[in-house]
Amino acid sequence: NMSVKEEVKTLLAREAFTMTKLAVEMTKISGRKYTMKSISDKLARKTLKYEEFILILNILKYKIELKKIEK
Repeated sequence: NMSVKEEVKTLLAREAFTMTKLAVEMTKISGRKYTMKSISDKLARKTLKYEEFILILNILKYKIELKKIEK
């Protein structure tokens, strides 16, 4: 299982998005100040909020799908 950090880095690479560009978009959409360093630190410390992860996914045009586990 990939960590959130690995997941975000993989998606950024796949979409040719830099951490700096992501920070700019997150700031623009949320109205909160994000920097490349603040996002990196949150990923490293595992303190990224679920809402922030969803925001990142939205910016990169991804979504989470919940699926019932069949017994």
